[in-house]
Amino acid sequence: MNNFPKIIISGGGTGGHIFPAIAIANALKRISPQCEILFVGAEGKMEMEKVPAAGYEIEGLNIRGIQRGSVLRNLTLPFKVIESVRKAGKIIERFKPDVVVGVGGYASGPLLYAASSRKIPYLIQEQNSFAGVTNKLLSKNASKICVAFDGMEQFFPADKILKTGNPVRRDVVEIAGKHHAGAELLKLNPLKKTILVTGGSLGAGTLNKSIEKHLDEIIANDVQLIWQTGKFYYNGVIERIGLNYHPNICILEFLNKMDLAYAAADIIISRAGAGTIAELCIIQKPVVLVPSPNVAEDHQTKNAMALVKNNAAVIIKDSAAEDTLVKEALSLLNNSEKCETLSKNIGKMALVNADTIIAQQVLKLVKH
Repeated sequence: MNNFPKIIISGGGTGGHIFPAIAIANALKRISPQCEILFVGAEGKMEMEKVPAAGYEIEGLNIRGIQRGSVLRNLTLPFKVIESVRKAGKIIERFKPDVVVGVGGYASGPLLYAASSRKIPYLIQEQNSFAGVTNKLLSKNASKICVAFDGMEQFFPADKILKTGNPVRRDVVEIAGKHHAGAELLKLNPLKKTILVTGGSLGAGTLNKSIEKHLDEIIANDVQLIWQTGKFYYNGVIERIGLNYHPNICILEFLNKMDLAYAAADIIISRAGAGTIAELCIIQKPVVLVPSPNVAEDHQTKNAMALVKNNAAVIIKDSAAEDTLVKEALSLLNNSEKCETLSKNIGKMALVNADTIIAQQVLKLVKH
């Protein structure tokens, strides 16, 4: 009889859900190398590609979230939910997990619901400072809820909450001694002030417009720019301004070596996803956050404000970014005292080893 722990990790949809899930899986393998792990994601979403690339098996559910502005597409949603719960149940009955982990995303709800109805213990990992509807509904029967922000008892039963922080990609946050290597890789001068702009793997339209509109100001200040446009926007940017716009401007679709980009930068402009914020706290560089307004319950603004109220970041509203973002970033870059304060304060908010702590909690729920 196989006595090794069997664990299902469910969720995905965006890098913000997938990378923490993979980090938890890697930590489980470090602690318990013989454990069996199966991922469950949403068909057609990026986890179906990223999870196998990380070396894990994944099964897909035919599930989607509510489609904003499309009543017709939402008509099939209840049927997809019922079908997904049924398929999740079959996956559970076949794999026989000891524990299920939900990290958020479309697939998480049906899988956790199916686990709950079969009395299988499950752990929720809530990444944001404002809990999503699915996690709130499923928290009642959860064995443990791992969170990254204070004040989460407004959403969850206080006795189940454990503040662990968000798991991060370890290779991405190890930046010590890499400044020169980062500059060299990106063909930049390691002695010049450098801004990194990142909107995630898909990109952020507002960030790209804000930068493109003020490129000449950046060049006039002799500041270097690492500009990660994201795959949705890269071709358009290159068509409009060309690949080699100026030696100080490095335009990339995606950053494969994120650690070197972080290391090369003096300040960072970013969206305010929970996973990104977790990385930025560990990296301890001054950051300007532009929360996306296009997310459920405006949780990116809430994530950003958790830093801003501790004087650990600068926030710019999405609606104001096109006019003010570059000006604010250049002003910050030239204010060494403020940069030092922001770096120190964001570092105080870092929660390291979240992946290991969560993995330990998962294994505690195994009953053999």
